Amino acid sequence: MLVGGEAMLVARGNEQRAALLEWRRDALDFENATAFEDDVDLVEIVGLLAVGLGRDQHVHADLETRRRVDDLISAPSLGKLPAGLVDVERVHRQEPTPCDAGRVRLDLNALFRPGAGVANGWRRMPAVAGEAMIATSHPLATAAGLRTFEGGGNAVDAALAAAAVLTVAEPTDNGIGGDAFALVWHDGALYGLNGSGRSPAVLDGRRQAERGPCSVTVPGAVRAWADLAERFGIFGLAEPLEHAAELAEHGVACSPRIADKWSRENDAPWPAPGIGERYRLPELAATLRRIATEGTDGLYHGVVAEAIASCCWLSEDDLASHQSEWVEPLQLAYRGVDVCELPPNGQGAAALIALGLYEGLEPSLHSQIEAMKLALADVYAHVADQPLASLLLDPTHLAERRALIRPDRVCDMSPSVLPRSGTTYLCAVDRDGTAISLIQSLYDTFGSGVVAPGTGIALQNRAAGFAVGDDHPNRLAPRKRPFHTIIPGMLVTDGALLGPFGVMGGAMQPQGHFQVVRRLVDDQMDPQAALDAPRWRVAPDGSVQLEPGLWDSENELRALGHVVERATDQHPFGVGQAILKLGDGWIGGSDGRGDGFAGVL
Repeated sequence: MLVGGEAMLVARGNEQRAALLEWRRDALDFENATAFEDDVDLVEIVGLLAVGLGRDQHVHADLETRRRVDDLISAPSLGKLPAGLVDVERVHRQEPTPCDAGRVRLDLNALFRPGAGVANGWRRMPAVAGEAMIATSHPLATAAGLRTFEGGGNAVDAALAAAAVLTVAEPTDNGIGGDAFALVWHDGALYGLNGSGRSPAVLDGRRQAERGPCSVTVPGAVRAWADLAERFGIFGLAEPLEHAAELAEHGVACSPRIADKWSRENDAPWPAPGIGERYRLPELAATLRRIATEGTDGLYHGVVAEAIASCCWLSEDDLASHQSEWVEPLQLAYRGVDVCELPPNGQGAAALIALGLYEGLEPSLHSQIEAMKLALADVYAHVADQPLASLLLDPTHLAERRALIRPDRVCDMSPSVLPRSGTTYLCAVDRDGTAISLIQSLYDTFGSGVVAPGTGIALQNRAAGFAVGDDHPNRLAPRKRPFHTIIPGMLVTDGALLGPFGVMGGAMQPQGHFQVVRRLVDDQMDPQAALDAPRWRVAPDGSVQLEPGLWDSENELRALGHVVERATDQHPFGVGQAILKLGDGWIGGSDGRGDGFAGVL
């Protein structure tokens, strides 16, 4: 029990009391606090206590004094205990009212419990903007983009500011040790940027690995950011990188999705924080500042390049010679809407093939899944670091492949082994009609598991995307880009921009693109509804995983021969963003599976 002029916290049990007091001393600075202003402050204290206490602890908090919440939430640490179910009792100095002793119970474990979502029968409202919008998977990233808009930046500037923040706010999924791809609509034209890195120039008989030093390819994200800023941006990279560095230095309160993913990774390079717990990445902060000052040389040359080369099979020459590539996007018309994807070495063609197959089929969930299976089989067999075979999108070839799909049973067309996921996606639009669809990734959670010493850079494991067979077009070779999973999307109608969209999540990405486009075009859903709609997923073994919202289709699919599983993990279904043109403005959404939102100006 804490007495005197401080808050009195009473915990049940000696162990709980000790843990609570330790957390309180780390996180709450009552000595420098001033009085609470109103009951809103008390409610915020309830939330602060909830994220700081252990999963199974039940704690009473008697607030004996009225303190200022701002000092509490700016404290340097939110403790080391996992978030969970907490009882908090509030006692005021004012006259008691019926709600004074009310309890607030936060079951944070329910955030990732299958079927725990509460449906109210209404749709979540989409975001609408008159001038500009940015949609990301994390609130801090969206806020950084909005701040850039307010400072006079365009959509590309806002996206780059958000991208830099995401390397700190979502370190499980992306970072400056990873790759980036983008589609940009500017002045009535569409541009594609492939920012993926290559294998070493000298292999010396070594083979790629799933993780570890021989799974690393050259990080392409920083060079891609610089290329985007130079060609389309108003500002440079210095300010957004400095802001990201400040967050890495002072700490970020871990969001629910990232806390859950982090906790599942046994070999994470840093201890997993709980929901709301503040983590810091000081070495990454220093590296971000170095790049802000030195430009891309801060990563591809000098001490950072030396550190990267010291811990993996890449050489300093591999890093110094890296360049992004401007590419011509692929397009396929689906019911009057041109769906645009990047060409190989990415898997965007899978979404286009699936849409091309499905357009000629009788609409059904079964037909959607079968079209996607065929598309994945084609892409995994033929896509590599080379131009896409034109046959794959040829209408005659699509018709021949479509004929393999039967309405009454599953066909034997199992895809090859599917890639994994560790990615983040964002999109932005501005008042001048510029739009960007940007995606960046480390591949697996924390990529290769290798952190370049002294830099805070987790290096990607994209070399794991190379095929094992020596006769496969995607086989390992010197200075070659592997098959890549991350794919930004863009929609165009009658030669005019409709809007950017994307879904992250490894092999889920083309599947997510297919399903979101179908929801938008066929079901006429707004972007928020299309993103929130339940998804299915073709799993690595060819089975079909269903989100809880599709569980009622399980028996129907089983009767047709599908192997069906009820999904118990939401992460493989990805997180998406989308913004579409609406009259003189924009309408957009941010996937409810993520932590972010669509911000407007």
